This record gives sequence, C-alpha cells and structure tokens, in this order.
Amino acid sequence: MLTRKQYDLLMFIHDRLQDTGVSPSFDEMKAALDLKSKSGIHRLITGLEERGFIRRLPHRARALEVVRMPENTEPEALPQRNRRVASIRHREVGTRGSAIRGSADSVQLPLYGRIAAGTPIEALRDHSNQVEVPVGMLGRGDHYALEVDGESMIDAGILDGDTVIIERCENADEGEIVVALVEAEEVTLKRFRRLGSQVGLEPANKMFRTQIYDPGQVDIQGRLVGLLRKY
Repeated sequence: MLTRKQYDLLMFIHDRLQDTGVSPSFDEMKAALDLKSKSGIHRLITGLEERGFIRRLPHRARALEVVRMPENTEPEALPQRNRRVASIRHREVGTRGSAIRGSADSVQLPLYGRIAAGTPIEALRDHSNQVEVPVGMLGRGDHYALEVDGESMIDAGILDGDTVIIERCENADEGEIVVALVEAEEVTLKRFRRLGSQVGLEPANKMFRTQIYDPGQVDIQGRLVGLLRKY
C-alpha cells in the first residue's frame, strides 16, 4: 500500500509523462508535493522504485518510467496522512504493559501495520490486532510486532510478509537492526550505522542504497529481537 505522498508523486509523474513525455524535475516534484527539501523526493522515488511502480532509465538524466499503477487509483480510497506526526515519537509504537499473557509459554503483542523494509512509510497503529509470541523470544522490556513490507532486508533473512518482534528503545548500537522514525513522519526497518557526524539507515540488499541523515532527523523507536514467518 502506498502512502499518500507516494501516491501523489506517482500520479504527478504519470500525468507529466502523459502530457509531455518528459519526467518532471526534482524541483518540480518538490513544489508539487509542497516539500521543503529534495531529500523527501529522493525517499519517495526510492520507495516507488522498490515497490515496482517506477523505474529509473540508465544513462539519462531525469529519466523515469512508470511501470505500473496502484490497483485503486482513486485518492478518496487512500487513508489520510497525518501532517508532521510528531506525536508518533515514543508513542506510536509500543507502550508500557502492552504484552497480554497468552498460554503459559506465550504472550500476545500488539501487531501494528506494515513497516517498510525498503524505504520509510507511515507506521499504522491498530490495537485490534494481536500476535502470539513465544515468551523466550522476549526480554524484560516492552515489545510490539510489525509486519514487513519490502525486500531491502532480505540478506539479513527478513522477507516481505514476515512479522518482526521489536523491543522498544531510544538508542541503538552500531549495526543493530532498528525501527527508525525519520523526520517525525515516517518509520522504516534498517540497520543502524554511525557515519561521522551523520547516521545511516542501511538496507541488507545490494539493490538498495543506504539512506544518510543528520542525527536530529532520526529517532530510534526500537530494536529487532525476533522474527515470525508463516509458510
């Protein structure tokens, strides 16, 4: 499922290609989506590319091709995005006492929405969904579960559709796989890297690039402690 801005950008690119045959510039995309920086456009384009909606044509500047459209292209059918979701910080995923006792050997954790293993997307919160998790998979902290969307962590053994178990925390060690909140808007699952004065959110798939941010742009929401998979 596309976020509102991913959908808006895809439609803008599609309409421009239909009208002129030429991809819009990054400045035009930024203005059309009312974003403050081109970095947001880079993330949106990467997300659309990873999900197979667009393709970058090699050796040509500003060359994008729309490969496919969403199944439902009516904007009204998409959920409304929150604007600058600062309240997500420390609240959107995981709360104290969130685990519910299941059987003697398991607990029920809140299962929130799909998290991008490819590029940041909004984390959805739905208290009605629960997932049963073996007690031995959990430590002493607070935990929650997220369903993975995307293939950028496949070399770490995390596949599209897997359910990841996350321990809530605010800091991460070098190389840990974390849930990161980017620019108080979007959440992603990546490997955490310290790169001098900046931080990197590194995929585990050579097809995708590490996303580089200033430390103030990234808030750690939790670390990966387990994984569930259905066959």
